Amino acid sequence: MRINTLFYCIWQGFRNIFRNKWFTLASVATISACLFLFGLFYSILTNFQYIVKNAQQGVSVSVFFDEGTSDQRMQEIGEMITKRVEVREAQFVSAEETWEGFKEEYFGEYADGFTENVLADYAHYDVYMSDVSMQPALVTYLESIDGVRKVNQSAVTAQTLTGVNAIISYVTVGIIGILLAVSIFLISNTVTIGISVRKEEIQVMKYIGATDFFVRAPFVIEGMIIGVIGAVIPLAAVYIIYNQAMLYVAERFSYMSQLMQFLEAEVVFANLTPVCLGMGVGIGFIGSFTTVRRHLSV
Repeated sequence: MRINTLFYCIWQGFRNIFRNKWFTLASVATISACLFLFGLFYSILTNFQYIVKNAQQGVSVSVFFDEGTSDQRMQEIGEMITKRVEVREAQFVSAEETWEGFKEEYFGEYADGFTENVLADYAHYDVYMSDVSMQPALVTYLESIDGVRKVNQSAVTAQTLTGVNAIISYVTVGIIGILLAVSIFLISNTVTIGISVRKEEIQVMKYIGATDFFVRAPFVIEGMIIGVIGAVIPLAAVYIIYNQAMLYVAERFSYMSQLMQFLEAEVVFANLTPVCLGMGVGIGFIGSFTTVRRHLSV
């Protein structure tokens, strides 16, 4: 394909946008509305996933040793634990540290009055997982280690966080699928109308020997341009709304910052921007390409 032919197809794609102004506006508005909703849902769900991930990092499994276990054996068990793929971090807590923490939590200002360590056999490892859904497999392994007396786990917490993660993933996939289907359908209808309006022109082009690519390319380019425009508008809108929402929450609900952390706009949009632009171009390309392929038979 010659370079001048490519530029001609691109130019015709831009001209098609202005020839069918009302249909173009309708397509841009439709894609913008769909991607705007997607951007809002994405921002919310991403923050939920971030909050859940932070909560997961605080979930640990405590590994206690048999009475009389030597320091060397405890160290060996620690090395065995850290080699597991489920483990993100394993922190050793000595019997003295366990006792000091217990006194401060339960006796407060009277803690100094208790000198004898009644938790002398409670040295342990606090094991933090890379994925809380792996907890059952990890606990089964830990309980099988020689020298381990007991393994304390947060089964309910792990199951709850795993379930929340799964629900968020399913909701995300469902929303993306619905919005993609609606957008492709609507832009497909717009391109169909554009083809019917220019039916005679297309017939003349075919009669004088224009190839299918030469005829179809402008419509595909038109759809892709509409997709880009339809992605940029909601991205700007969601960015402004997100920043304003974060400022509002920080000012009115400052106590929430101590309970949960929200992602900065730059972090969210570092992924959302290429995703939305890719979806816009993809919707425009797929919608126009499939429509032209079905209806451009002259």
